[in-house]
Amino acid sequence: MNDESQNKMGSPTPEELREQVERTRDELGQTVEALAGKADVKAQAKEKTAAAKKQAAEKSAELKEQAAEKTAAARDQATEKAAAVKEQAAAATAQIREKTAQAAQAVKDKTPEPVQEKTAQAATQVRESAARAGQFAVDRTPDPLLEKADRAAKTARANRTPLLAGGALLVAFLLIRRGRGGNK
Repeated sequence: MNDESQNKMGSPTPEELREQVERTRDELGQTVEALAGKADVKAQAKEKTAAAKKQAAEKSAELKEQAAEKTAAARDQATEKAAAVKEQAAAATAQIREKTAQAAQAVKDKTPEPVQEKTAQAATQVRESAARAGQFAVDRTPDPLLEKADRAAKTARANRTPLLAGGALLVAFLLIRRGRGGNK
């Protein structure tokens, strides 16, 4: 029997046997490699550690991004609320100023001309008397006390208009009250 007759009967040729042995070696090598990988606990631990680190880093980055977004949103919301409050305060201030001006004009309109003139004269007299009293006080007052009085006077000068308006209103009120009291 020759090689050809064996092939016809189903026996493998030497070349087919070599290929089969080579395939078996490859499969055996892969199996041994897989078993070695499963048996290498240290390598598996390193892989799992690396995977856990990667997952933790990704989660950390995601949480940081969420925190940054929430912080920015809160900051924007606070800025909007502050602007709204500021706007409301400005509107309220303007409304108060307008009402104050209307009230002052109403008082001025209802105050008779002679009373306004007397108020102006009284204000002038008060200023003159105050100047004389101030000079007298300056002449008799020690220097440390003068320095404190100077600071107070500067503050009063800075707020002169409201002080004069208040004084004029007080004098007008007193004159009106005095005039009505005489009629009874």
